Amino acid sequence: MQPTTQCQPLDCTYCYLPFRKLRHLMPQAVADAVAAAVNVWAAADSRFEVVWHGGEPLAVGRDHLAALMAPFQGAKHTVQTNAVLLDDAWCAFLKERDVGVGISIDGPPSMNTHRVTRAGHPAFRLIMRGVERLRRHGIPFSAIAVVSDPDPASAQEFYDFFVELGCRSLGVNIEEHEGVNTTADSPPARATEFWEALTCAWRAHPVLEVREISRVLGFARTVLDGGTAPLSAEQVWDPLPTVAYDGGVVLLSPELAGFHDVRLGDFTTGNVMDTGLAVLLEQAEERTPWLAEFWRGIDACRATCPYIAFCGGAHPANRYFEHDGRMDGTRTRYCTASKIALFEGVTRHADTFAHSH
Repeated sequence: MQPTTQCQPLDCTYCYLPFRKLRHLMPQAVADAVAAAVNVWAAADSRFEVVWHGGEPLAVGRDHLAALMAPFQGAKHTVQTNAVLLDDAWCAFLKERDVGVGISIDGPPSMNTHRVTRAGHPAFRLIMRGVERLRRHGIPFSAIAVVSDPDPASAQEFYDFFVELGCRSLGVNIEEHEGVNTTADSPPARATEFWEALTCAWRAHPVLEVREISRVLGFARTVLDGGTAPLSAEQVWDPLPTVAYDGGVVLLSPELAGFHDVRLGDFTTGNVMDTGLAVLLEQAEERTPWLAEFWRGIDACRATCPYIAFCGGAHPANRYFEHDGRMDGTRTRYCTASKIALFEGVTRHADTFAHSH
């Protein structure tokens, strides 16, 4: 859920959000409408989670965020924050409500240069101030990092930083050509070497879960246990609904929220202010104009790409932004740097390790 579009007080140079400088706030009625469906699902699954992101959730203020969370029953709440606004009062708020915390930070200062304030100043010190407050209050947190330059020589320092940071887990995103960010382009060989070096650093000191490495290892275990191929249009799929501040529901790719295309519309499946979230998901195929084109792209990936079993097919947003507004293209730069290079880097390390032992 997107409580606001505003990313205050940061203005990261690689941000994909089109309205990050505008203060659009989610009305209470949107949260009430979503909770009506979520409370039923949460009652059936104790692991159900509502993630607040897509802007800086703390920018809405404690009172408004508390009001947005209030109608939800039985769901775990998590915020993905740039940490700059974290103070003792926010920490008390998070701890009292047992809210999960994810921090967005890209590594040590030399790797965090794209995360700047709206005035263009480095944000590292401000982010670390918030992290220190979390530590002082004993609040566990995960981290997500964007790697703009996947330099294999930096992988060890990168991993060591997050071990020292004290996060429970780390998600690593190679910078993407997406939304209003059109500059990202990591050479495949360099990305592969980075993932190999990062896996080597993790393997030597595996105290931190690295999300991407875990995905490759989990996939390998599934295959060895006789697991099945990735999802197709005919099989059950996870829609990963994102509810924008205004109630619009975007499936599969949160990065499409806020954009409009003359051919595909605003990418929403509908709005929770008009139709219940459960109905929107049940009727997703007929209500989402771009889904049929996207499934054709998935089928094309399946027919042409040897990595489809791991990747599952390029994400809708990456297809759209990298293929001139089409959803039925195949390989993207995101696929290459964050899926194929990841798979090759982890397995290359595994092969080297096996042969050396």
